[in-house]
Amino acid sequence: MTTQAAPRGRRGLRETLRSPRRRARLSRGVQYAVLVVALVLLVSLADLGEIRRAFFNTEVAAAQLPAVITVALVNTVIYTLLGFVLAFALGLVLALMRLSTVAPYRWIATVYIEAFRGLPALLVFIAIGTGIPLAFPGVFLDRYLAVTLALGLVGAAYIGETIRAGIQAVPRGQVEAARSLGMSQTRATVTIVIPQAFRIILPPLTNELIILTKDSSLTYVLGSTFAQQELTQFGRNALNQYQSLTPVLVAGLCYLVITVPLGFVVRRLESRTARSR
Repeated sequence: MTTQAAPRGRRGLRETLRSPRRRARLSRGVQYAVLVVALVLLVSLADLGEIRRAFFNTEVAAAQLPAVITVALVNTVIYTLLGFVLAFALGLVLALMRLSTVAPYRWIATVYIEAFRGLPALLVFIAIGTGIPLAFPGVFLDRYLAVTLALGLVGAAYIGETIRAGIQAVPRGQVEAARSLGMSQTRATVTIVIPQAFRIILPPLTNELIILTKDSSLTYVLGSTFAQQELTQFGRNALNQYQSLTPVLVAGLCYLVITVPLGFVVRRLESRTARSR
């Protein structure tokens, strides 16, 4: 009887593993077990009292809240919007240059896009803040202008490629139909192709806005007064002042106030685009 039970047990195990539903259930059970073990190890190894003191100091958070909202958060939004406006305008020009029938325009746009997509944004900020005054003696860049140039030049390389892909995604028959009605190539592009392309590229454009929001943290290399600080610089200075990580946590939450709604907008736009297609 024992020798007969063993093959039955092995056969039952093979049948269990062969069933897709049972395999999926077993896989989920293993994943839950790994997650529970990881959480238990994390809680047992962490110093919860020190974490509470360092990250969740309510007195430090209360002292930072008025200024972090009225100064740092507002400046972050302003820097992001200024950079995005320039990036969008320049990116549209670069996209049209990439699609131009004039070869030098294509070469210039390609070199620009590949260069600024390959360079770290931090180097661009340093080049704008330090290189321009050295190259053009007597030229002084206002902080807002310097931030706009740095964010705009970096963002334009990515937005230009996004717009180009959107334009090329519009069916060629749209242009041919417009030309058959007597429209010129330029008018067909402006009135027919570009509006349809924007419907396609709205989700990735919103993603670029999120990226520019985070890249605005690099403005600290340009120097600033207290009234010009953005969230990252504000959190870093407060960290040195209070010797607590609570200001960094507060600054991070402020970033999430901006980026989480934008991420929700991206998902809604993507679902709407998918339904329309």
